[in-house]
Amino acid sequence: MTRSHRFGVAALSMAATLLGSSVFAQTLTAWAPTATQALPLSTLVSATDLGPLPVSTPVTVRLGLAVQNKAALLSLVKAQSDPKSASYGKFLTPAQFATSFGAPAAQVSAVVQYLQSAGFGNIKVEPNNLIVSADGTAAQASAAFNTPLEKISQFGKQVYVNTSAAQVPASLGGIVTAVLGLNTAGQMKPNLALPSTPLPQYAVSYTPKQFQHLYSADYVAPANNATIAIMAEGDMTGVLSDLRLAEASFGLPQVPVEVVQVGLASPDVSGADEWDMDTQYSTGMAGNVSKLYLYATTSLSDSDLALEFSRWATDNKAKAASASLGECEAFPYLDGSMLVDDMIFLEAAAQGQTFFASSGDTGSFCSVGTPNGVPAGAPLVEYPAASPYVVGVGGTTLLANQNGNYNQEITWYAGGGGLSQFEGATFWQKAASPVLAQSNTRSVPDIALDADPYTGASVYVNGAAEGVGGTSLSSPLALGIWARAVSSNPNLGFAPIRLYSLYDGTGVTGAYPYGGFHDITVGSNGLYTALPGFDFTTGLGSVIVDQLTLALSR
Repeated sequence: MTRSHRFGVAALSMAATLLGSSVFAQTLTAWAPTATQALPLSTLVSATDLGPLPVSTPVTVRLGLAVQNKAALLSLVKAQSDPKSASYGKFLTPAQFATSFGAPAAQVSAVVQYLQSAGFGNIKVEPNNLIVSADGTAAQASAAFNTPLEKISQFGKQVYVNTSAAQVPASLGGIVTAVLGLNTAGQMKPNLALPSTPLPQYAVSYTPKQFQHLYSADYVAPANNATIAIMAEGDMTGVLSDLRLAEASFGLPQVPVEVVQVGLASPDVSGADEWDMDTQYSTGMAGNVSKLYLYATTSLSDSDLALEFSRWATDNKAKAASASLGECEAFPYLDGSMLVDDMIFLEAAAQGQTFFASSGDTGSFCSVGTPNGVPAGAPLVEYPAASPYVVGVGGTTLLANQNGNYNQEITWYAGGGGLSQFEGATFWQKAASPVLAQSNTRSVPDIALDADPYTGASVYVNGAAEGVGGTSLSSPLALGIWARAVSSNPNLGFAPIRLYSLYDGTGVTGAYPYGGFHDITVGSNGLYTALPGFDFTTGLGSVIVDQLTLALSR
């Protein structure tokens, strides 16, 4: 199996260090490579080697299977957003996707048979035929995928990693694209930021209705007909009670909620403040929704999240979703989850679904060790915001005037943004930037909304309101905005093509500047500076909801 990728000058040395020479040592002709590379201990920050992972340790693996006819799938997604096409607005069902683009039954059967022969149990095939999960032991996983598993201590936790590239039998080469679950070091983190002291003069915490007014959403009907989803982890009991308290406090309708458990249930509540903000400000910005699906997975590992993303796509119940999560793009590239997730997001696009993700809170520097801090780490971007088939949402500082109306926005200095070193640009993003068209490089973010914790949100956490920010706020705000648009126009489908179609490269589309976008021209996030038009700090800009909705209806 081969996979095309590009490296910028800055990322070449990092990638070489991370990957190590052992990745390229394919000495057994009976084996075929996958996209799951080694995680050598020397490349892991603050890691202590604890020796081989005990052979009886339970290990859940998730095998990513190759999408069929990818070129045709991309052409279909393009045609679905083209009013002149016969495929316009005709989105696939999950069953149609599986039949036309999922792995064929014979390939799925071959993978299942191999896992059975290797001693794995509880084998489950996802409806899209893109993921096969199985439970086994460390010894079985190591033998089945020809890689040692090493136990390490990192940041106070014990995790394990595969220290050589994962392989599959030659007969499965080109069928199995990646083997997830061979490391637990790759973990996404919420992009949530809290204010520190002393507070700037303009410190404020906005409510959902204030955000509606500041972004001109109160002139657009609530999203009464829209279904949305939040990607979360752990126990949702407290999150649901906080949502009801927030709705009552902010004068918002009580939205119907369904918790969808993905994988084993977890009692973890450490991320409750994140899920509180996601639920309260997605539905709050939407004004109302017909249903909120709250997906809860076992952990924030790349493997568990891949299953969660897939379940959202194959359920096809919520037409838009948000994940206020991310990690340095190098890690999902190395463990292969980037390849698996990208195809899930592409499936969702063909089904008329849109996934929003926060761009991160470390500016133009991707954190490789600490959750926050600017600058920190390498000049990379965060994933999944970096996926070409996701709307990456960056951050601004949102200022109101004395009358409570919109005054201005500046680039939030910690808002994630820049150029990916592993993902290529799509046709819709190339049209917005000559730099991207020439380099074929994906840039983040696509749009931006308020994220500065000093102009953040008033969020109910454990029964009390507190000020919270980060691009963890901007992503659910974007989800709520898109829900309003989709509620009145269900044919909108996949958002990125629609949003970029309103930008003609000059800054003027129709009667409205930037097709319903505030052009952010002040501020920087480290390496990149806000400029007139599309840039690498706020993308197309922030959203003027009523103007955007009107522009999208034309």
